Amino acid sequence: MADSLTVIHTVDPDSYIGPSPWERFAAHRVGRWLIGRLPLLAVLALQIALAIRLHNTAFEDEALYLYAGHHEIAWLLHHQATYDNYSTYFSGAPFLYPVLGAAADGLFGLEGARALSLIFMLGATCCVWGVTRRLYGRPAAACAAALFAVAAPTLFLSRLATYDPMSLFLLAFALWIVVATARGMAPLVLLAVPPAVLAVGTKYAGLLFIPTIALVAVFVGRYGGRVKGTGEARRRGWLASIGRGLLFTGSFGVLVYGWLKLLGHSYVAGITSTTTNRASGGDSLGYILKLAAELGAGVAILAFAGVYVDARLARRNGESRAAVLVRILLSSALAFTALLAPAYQVHLHTATSLQKHVGFGLLFAAPVAGVALAGLLRIGARDPRRLFAGLMVCLALTWAAIVQSTQLYAGWPNSSQMVADLKTQVRPVTDRILAEEDEVPRYYLDDLTEPYQWYSTFSFTYTTKKGQVLSGIPAYEQAIADQYFGLIVLRFGPTAGVDNTIDGDLMAQKGYKLIAKVKDSDEYGTGYYWIWRSDSS
Repeated sequence: MADSLTVIHTVDPDSYIGPSPWERFAAHRVGRWLIGRLPLLAVLALQIALAIRLHNTAFEDEALYLYAGHHEIAWLLHHQATYDNYSTYFSGAPFLYPVLGAAADGLFGLEGARALSLIFMLGATCCVWGVTRRLYGRPAAACAAALFAVAAPTLFLSRLATYDPMSLFLLAFALWIVVATARGMAPLVLLAVPPAVLAVGTKYAGLLFIPTIALVAVFVGRYGGRVKGTGEARRRGWLASIGRGLLFTGSFGVLVYGWLKLLGHSYVAGITSTTTNRASGGDSLGYILKLAAELGAGVAILAFAGVYVDARLARRNGESRAAVLVRILLSSALAFTALLAPAYQVHLHTATSLQKHVGFGLLFAAPVAGVALAGLLRIGARDPRRLFAGLMVCLALTWAAIVQSTQLYAGWPNSSQMVADLKTQVRPVTDRILAEEDEVPRYYLDDLTEPYQWYSTFSFTYTTKKGQVLSGIPAYEQAIADQYFGLIVLRFGPTAGVDNTIDGDLMAQKGYKLIAKVKDSDEYGTGYYWIWRSDSS
């Protein structure tokens, strides 16, 4: 019998090739976490690239809020007079975003304040990713984050130093908390209440979207964790789920009521005049719907398609009728939120701020829209025609958003030359300056002028030398006749009616001289800033 031989293989240490750096990175916990979020990081990079390409001087709202924030800070630190009661007509608490935005503006200028808005909007995109991943899975999360990040309202708000980005992020954060705590104990939903209250305090119109968060708290509350040992999904009853939603809503209401009682009547007046009882405008139904469709119809249509796709996937996975119904209700609540802002503005007959408010609805619709887009792309893996259709949808939406955001950001005139001319003419402390949209030059010349030096063409009251009190057009005409203003800046924009009326007195050169005619352009075409100087100043 032949002897059996045992062959021992040895490995030459010099020839051994260990795991590559990428394999070692992927095996590490941090590496796995980052690799799983590569699609999100790519989306965030795209959002940054598309946002920072937008350039213009300060928008009227930006100038107003940052200017107010600087004076609120001066009052808080040094008790300097603000010369204005911002709480009575601001659409958000003046001690929240304006102070935070002004702090960034003070450190880094207008670009610093806009960078803060970009950070808020990037945070909102991350929340969209997190919400969608938990509700619908990773492929849908990647699609939802991309749809939200490159939408025209998102890109616009990413470069706008106003209340909206901060409020939108806080709403997104509250929504994420509601979804992330769904499988935990019901009281954990209370963690979403403080950011929700802050979101509404930052911008009162955020209240419109709180019912959606409450409904989401109910529907995701039906999923109550997993049974120990078996790992089966445990579902709460409807009473427990509704109780979870009521717990969130009741706590939110109590905090808001206490906040209003603490702050006083002026804040209630501000909420009433800017939000709950806002004056109606004159924009037509067709114009409002057309603008809303241009800004958000793509994502909204995908969201409603996503309701069907998610229900179909749930049935295919063998879920019960009750579970499918809950998924339909949840997806429908998110999708229909895209219609809230347009419906509210139709009610008010105004398109003012619609380009910003549509973005709030897209925040909620994007997760369901991501389901539809992910389904289209997933089917496309087996059908090149579907894959091509999905890619065309992505390219079309991205291109439209790039064009629309560029148009939105060019919607107000570049004021750099006008401000430069005024800077050579303004006399600190003594000059009275009448300016259409005075918020912009007032913001840029804050270091040279005082708040009491500025007057607006929106409203004006004048007391004559004989003690007669005038308002409106007669007040402007008499003040010009008395050479009350040292400088006058007209643009024939939002208050063109007033400008045309008082322009005749100026053109007659009775006490005023035209010192500059500065060309400008906005969404309505090309015009001029007309700058007049009093002969007596």
